[in-house]
Amino acid sequence: MTPQDASRRAEEICRLAPVIPVLVVSDPATARPLAEALVAGGLTALEVTLRTPAALEVIAEMAKVEGGTVGAGTLLTPEDVTKAVEAGAKFGVCPGATDRLMSAAEDADLPMLPGTATATEAMVLLERGYTVQKFFPAEASGGAPALKAIGAPLPQIRFCPTGGVNLKNAPDYLGLANTLCVGGSWVAPGDLVAAGDWEGITRLAREAAALPVS
Repeated sequence: MTPQDASRRAEEICRLAPVIPVLVVSDPATARPLAEALVAGGLTALEVTLRTPAALEVIAEMAKVEGGTVGAGTLLTPEDVTKAVEAGAKFGVCPGATDRLMSAAEDADLPMLPGTATATEAMVLLERGYTVQKFFPAEASGGAPALKAIGAPLPQIRFCPTGGVNLKNAPDYLGLANTLCVGGSWVAPGDLVAAGDWEGITRLAREAAALPVS
């Protein structure tokens, strides 16, 4: 997969809904009902971060949910890419980007949302062919004003800001011309997951799915 093809596919995924849930799941038994609840609320692109020992099993379970597109987040190494694809991930997300990681994703035909926080990082990825990128950590990097400023000289890049994004500030990002969607964990809070309150998560997902995108 070329970087250009990867970005085209990444844009399609980002346009599925205004919010991509960023999920840290420890118990595989909650994977399918959690994915079903989010998809029922209109959030169909799901990012499962590789931050728990169960993450790959969670991806495999969520990949079985009809209507969902499951990706793997926190990809750091080529080995992570291989394992994510084997588990059923349809896209990948990384906090930054290295040549080895991006080459591995391209070789594996895995569309990637590579992370960037500065104009220089964004330009390096653009030079490689990536026109869809993750702005991370969004709030710590200056928030929506910083992303708007980066977008002025780099209008050909579209972003998915993640990191500190919540229901209150998501509209600030979604109102920017260079934002496709946002990534956030607020739609699947740990207490609701632990309680098995899938209806509550569906309500949060539905609220997020209704956010307007510029």
